[in-house]
Amino acid sequence: MSTVQVQVDRNSRTPLHVQLAQQLEAAIQGGELPVGSRLSNEVDLAEAYGLSRPTVRQAIARLVDQGLLVRKRGVGTQVVGNSGQVRRSLELTSLYDDLTAAHRKPETEVLRFGISPATAEVATALQCEQGDRVLRLERLRRADGEPLALLRNWLPPDLLETDPATLAERGLYQLLRAEGVRLKVAHQTISAIPATAEQARLLSEEPGSPLLATTRITYDDHGQPVEYGSHLYRASRYSFEHTLVHR
Repeated sequence: MSTVQVQVDRNSRTPLHVQLAQQLEAAIQGGELPVGSRLSNEVDLAEAYGLSRPTVRQAIARLVDQGLLVRKRGVGTQVVGNSGQVRRSLELTSLYDDLTAAHRKPETEVLRFGISPATAEVATALQCEQGDRVLRLERLRRADGEPLALLRNWLPPDLLETDPATLAERGLYQLLRAEGVRLKVAHQTISAIPATAEQARLLSEEPGSPLLATTRITYDDHGQPVEYGSHLYRASRYSFEHTLVHR
């Protein structure tokens, strides 16, 4: 039975079961918990980590939902996945924050940075006039040195004071929060498109390979749009996960 070293921060806003799940996921992705290994039972894990049994159960359930663990009758909880694919929950977080939480090293290459006129699509999203000045950002995001996503964002021009060097070192939502912007809600769509030759080159894929395409309009706590994003992710390295609830 396997038990890995875990440290939780009881003063953190991140729930304990999420902290535990993230650290167990990192152990799986890093090979400390290899495919086929079995976890100790919930009682032993709770005692080893100084956590309640329900907290451990929630963490295990989260990893089962992600496809990293499976419960087998007569066998227990077993590791079944460490593919290295980034799995992202449908929550209002940034890719940078999610990679950091998953103990992956985010790297950013700024491809474009500057003021540009709003297209009709961007103007609709940001509730401004077509041709108005907006801040346009384009970045290539890597995880542990491997290309993962092409990120394009448009923001009101006076919302964020930054530069390409800072943007290469920190996540966009991190910078917005530092400016006092309180992100509240977002509307997001997800689709699939084939990679163009240029997109394939940047993402180390073959032209025509499937890419996950998302668009997101993010609003602050006053209901004002603060960001419009149009992002492309490698389908071979990235997936979204969400829970469906019967109403």
